[in-house]
Amino acid sequence: MGTLLCFHAHPDDEAIATGGVMARAAAAGHRVVLVVATRGEVGEVAPGVLEPGESLADRRVAEVAAACEILGVARYEFLGYRDSGMMGTPDNDDPRSFWRADVDDAALKLAAILREERADALTTYDDWGVYGHPDHIQVHRVGLRAGELVPTTQVYEATMDRDAVRARMEETLRDPPNPQMAEQAEQMLAEGGPHLGVSADRITTRIDVSAWTGQKRTALAAHRSQVPADSWWMSVPAEEFAQMFGTEYFIHRGAPAGTEETDLALG
Repeated sequence: MGTLLCFHAHPDDEAIATGGVMARAAAAGHRVVLVVATRGEVGEVAPGVLEPGESLADRRVAEVAAACEILGVARYEFLGYRDSGMMGTPDNDDPRSFWRADVDDAALKLAAILREERADALTTYDDWGVYGHPDHIQVHRVGLRAGELVPTTQVYEATMDRDAVRARMEETLRDPPNPQMAEQAEQMLAEGGPHLGVSADRITTRIDVSAWTGQKRTALAAHRSQVPADSWWMSVPAEEFAQMFGTEYFIHRGAPAGTEETDLALG
């Protein structure tokens, strides 16, 4: 059995980007570890979720704990940086923010956990951070540097198949399941999108997690401060959710061109 360490920017990112592979690995008997760079302090919060006097950071830490239990995560840690907010906002300039962190310093912290856990595989993000968030881009940079410091660990960049997403949006416009999804697809396509992930030819690893989309969705629902019950994520029918999120995509760092993998290297 091996150890998978997933590195993410904020609470809830783990469920969205790698919830399927985490649940799948845990079900196979592998040890799964989650490291989160920030506590998501400046995320938007759903109305009525926080208790009097409760901070968003405290709530999001509790939500991580709940999601980890659902996904079968054995250990979770926070690197201790502050949420940087969206690109171009004042939060980017906060010296405590992850965006402002020294890459080598942050990588040393992550590398220490990689060594302690003897991790076989590390997931980070692609060079665009999947969608351009500064903390996600920094996860990419720090993750790659940590992988260099611990060369025995295989590094996988979590991403999305941009071509497949575009095809799905075009299909949504032709046969919209509901007006909300049609409006979202139309807007994104009109803006030249989707500006997500990478083109299909860059993806080396496509993992079928369709058997674990139920756990993935339940873990996402545990992040109530970000994903309320009436959100788009929760309103999509279960069958459609499984179709949309039943595959998770990665770029295996250093893999030869043309590589086609269906799992992570966990021994």
